[in-house]
Amino acid sequence: MPTMMLDLPQGSYPIHIGPRLLQEAGLLSSLVTGHRAAIITNTVVKPLYMHWLSEALAPFQPVVIVLPDGEPQKALSTIDYVVGELLKARCDRQATLFALGGGVIGDITGFVASVYQRGVPFVQVPTTLLSQVDSSVGGKTGVNHALGKNMIGSFYQPRAVIIDTTTLATLPDRELSAGLAEVIKYGVLGNYEFFVWLEDHMEALLSRDPEALTFAIETSCRDKARVVEADEKEAGLRALLNLGHTFGHAIEAGMGYGQWLHGEAVAVGMVMAARLSERLGWLTAADVTRLRNLVAAAHLPTDPPAMDAKRFLELMAVDKKVLGGELRFVLLRGLGVAFITKDVPFDVLTDMLNS
Repeated sequence: MPTMMLDLPQGSYPIHIGPRLLQEAGLLSSLVTGHRAAIITNTVVKPLYMHWLSEALAPFQPVVIVLPDGEPQKALSTIDYVVGELLKARCDRQATLFALGGGVIGDITGFVASVYQRGVPFVQVPTTLLSQVDSSVGGKTGVNHALGKNMIGSFYQPRAVIIDTTTLATLPDRELSAGLAEVIKYGVLGNYEFFVWLEDHMEALLSRDPEALTFAIETSCRDKARVVEADEKEAGLRALLNLGHTFGHAIEAGMGYGQWLHGEAVAVGMVMAARLSERLGWLTAADVTRLRNLVAAAHLPTDPPAMDAKRFLELMAVDKKVLGGELRFVLLRGLGVAFITKDVPFDVLTDMLNS
């Protein structure tokens, strides 16, 4: 079982990666800090994997809170519901919450943990590729607002991350591809060798080869951990992890949350960032083509939906990466060489959005 540590000033926590970890009762029960546990999951994941986790936590009388599936659940009304269920079950401030599901469940559980009785421990148990390589690691939590994605939330680190690679066997093909968008991101923003590896192994990943998936997950988690350790609360370097997200979040909000999967929107957002980088003279046309081809090979979209430049700009104006009224972009000087800039001429941006 590969294990890596994410080291932060206030403490470290492990990221365990391997098959059948949900059957490791000893590992899971050791993560409960008090006398009670609560499991937050959804209607899709519950019949697949709840029995393993509930059996492991049986000595702690786990409260099970089941939410509907989907991005629309990332709302303050869901936070209120989950907090109410915890209060009704008399969970105290030593109760440990377990997030069993994808990124939506992880974000909701982490946010609840950060505010319930001013903070309780929680454990990430991600069951989708996207949540395993991205949202479960690093402590970002939150919910959406009608005007912007993830606009309400907190930085709150889990006690541990348990990545059971066996759960990927039941992941729908579309969800697997969405997760591969975030995997590709790590190669594009700072790990060129990994980008080349992905070009050579995309077929193996799509066929769910266990060795290829494990390597991709380990590499992604290690790259993200390195960035989070250097900049936990996104004061600078961590913003690089938003490659593709400025355009991607606009797509998600503009089309209606849940119409496009997060990974699908990020995939298009990365291609748009590459195209903008090319227009500014920072990236070659050949590199844009390589990125577009890799995204397409992962069975992901490469072109944005029919949304005009005015709408894109309206939605990007409320992005979290706006500071002092200026929108910051994560752009590329080469594959594996990302940087942050606010120096993007308006006419170049609008021309790219209209093309």
